[in-house]
Amino acid sequence: MNTTGRPPGTAPEPRADREWSLRAAEPADVEAIAELRAVVMRPDLERLGRYDPDRVRRRLRDGFRPEHTSVVLVAGAFAGSVALRPAEEGHWLEHFYLAPGVQGRGLGSAVLRTLLSGTDATGTAVRLDVLRGSPARRLYERHGFRVESENATDVLMLRPPAGGGGNPPAE
Repeated sequence: MNTTGRPPGTAPEPRADREWSLRAAEPADVEAIAELRAVVMRPDLERLGRYDPDRVRRRLRDGFRPEHTSVVLVAGAFAGSVALRPAEEGHWLEHFYLAPGVQGRGLGSAVLRTLLSGTDATGTAVRLDVLRGSPARRLYERHGFRVESENATDVLMLRPPAGGGGNPPAE
């Protein structure tokens, strides 16, 4: 090992922005989250031939539930959102969007670890829906999500709670 704690010749791990936090969403956050959704989802929706600038925002507004949503802050500024909605058989992870400027630094993993530690503590499974071909799928797979079903547009994924008989998340 060298002084960085990494084996010699290995690249440094991406690091989450050091000053990040979650705060409870408020109804007034809906427009900022709808705009971020439109930006983040545009490449995947265009690739699938499904991008409609009005519809992408309207779907967020129609499904926005601030009581289940958190705003991601980096250095105190809006940087994203994530919702963890209770359901009959666990939770649904929804509306997980990070601004392009904070992606690729480990922030998504840090946010997921925080949320999943809570669902693991309660023994709760988590489901999500990711667009087919989205690079976000790799993030979810690294955190223990496995494909439940797929169609031409969506991939439904499930993560059993750690220690609940499923595959534990890989780090």
